[in-house]
Amino acid sequence: MTGAYTIGEAARESGVKVPTIRYYEEIGLLPAPPRTEGGRRSYGAADLRRLAFIRHARELGFEIDAIRTLLQLQDQPDQPCAAADAIARDHLVTVERRIASLTALRAELQRMVEGCSHGHVASCRVIEILADHGECAHHEGGRA
Repeated sequence: MTGAYTIGEAARESGVKVPTIRYYEEIGLLPAPPRTEGGRRSYGAADLRRLAFIRHARELGFEIDAIRTLLQLQDQPDQPCAAADAIARDHLVTVERRIASLTALRAELQRMVEGCSHGHVASCRVIEILADHGECAHHEGGRA
């Protein structure tokens, strides 16, 4: 990763699509690169590292605002890492909530599928549960 890269090359090297790179520039996650005499964007190795950082953070589910803050922290390496730790801890809580919700959702879907008698739609447990929210154990007030 040395030298100057066009936006297409930067996209290939970083694994970030061209429109996404433009978007990151637009919202300030990636500084606008210098332009060649022909007006083409010219990215350097630091830009590719920043794109890889953003891509990895997005893959881990971090929101854009959290990534912006993490990038600002990265740009000031002498600071304590407490702020980065707090962002990661907050994200972990969010992920754990999502896992709990998805686990409950899986259990409800399994219950629906297992309750299926493979008869007719008139007696279909899946249709019954979807038609009557009170039958859904996944939500408060539902029967287990």
